[in-house]
Amino acid sequence: MEVHELVIEMKLLERRLTLYEEKYGVLSEDFYKALMSGDLARYDDYDETRTDFSRWKGIYETWLRRKQAYTAQIKQRELVDSLRFQPAY
Repeated sequence: MEVHELVIEMKLLERRLTLYEEKYGVLSEDFYKALMSGDLARYDDYDETRTDFSRWKGIYETWLRRKQAYTAQIKQRELVDSLRFQPAY
């Protein structure tokens, strides 16, 4: 994926993450840390939260992968070479 495509996809994922952050009142990074450490196990009995948490985790992990790819590409080239001078849409 090109840098501009990664940015667009990350922004789309961030919009989806925002829905869960607003619903549950915590940022995705904090949710993910708590989930991975087992602190949210007491919610496993509830179908809605189990489904939400699974989706939220998947979206966040996808965002993390895109962010890592973006960071790697930006480090490999000059930022000026990645700038787009026309809208991507």
